[in-house]
Amino acid sequence: MTRFLATAAFAAASLTATTVSASDEAQNYVLDASHSQIVFSYDHLGFSTTYGMFSGFDGEIAFNQEDPAASSVNVSFPVRTMMTGWEARFDHFMSADFFDAAEDEMVTFTSTGIEVTGENTALITGDLTMNGITKAVVLDASLNQAGMHPMENKPWAGFDATTTILRSDFEVGNFAPFVSDEVEIMISIEAMQAG
Repeated sequence: MTRFLATAAFAAASLTATTVSASDEAQNYVLDASHSQIVFSYDHLGFSTTYGMFSGFDGEIAFNQEDPAASSVNVSFPVRTMMTGWEARFDHFMSADFFDAAEDEMVTFTSTGIEVTGENTALITGDLTMNGITKAVVLDASLNQAGMHPMENKPWAGFDATTTILRSDFEVGNFAPFVSDEVEIMISIEAMQAG
């Protein structure tokens, strides 16, 4: 039920509103899987807010410094990499009540457009595919920092993004509205220049 998070995460990468090296062509960046997370949350019966996350996923960003709106991002990861903090909850999410997920079932996000809204902010629109359904989502993204990594000695960038998705859009809306249909997604990623 949190698979749509993945979208959030991947779209966040696409945000790159600035880059380290000056060029009028897109520079290829890859996500730092060890410092990229997607955290999702939803209301449980009005009693609590429940959290889960995805981490350790891969993705690619093509960033055009001169024309950030011409940049793009692609991300994918297995839905079964979801972390819930409680094995029984994970098993329930993977069951027929929600994803009924096979071992190789993937969540993917592919950007379709980037609207630069400020010096370090952008709205990233993209196609999120999960549970065999593709829907457009919009990430509200911001650049945290771009520069040379002090230990890796290569161009690096970090981004945050947020979005909200409806579980029912991806046919994993069981138990709504008691368990909220809306899922809030928070994404924080780092990316390094490829090569």
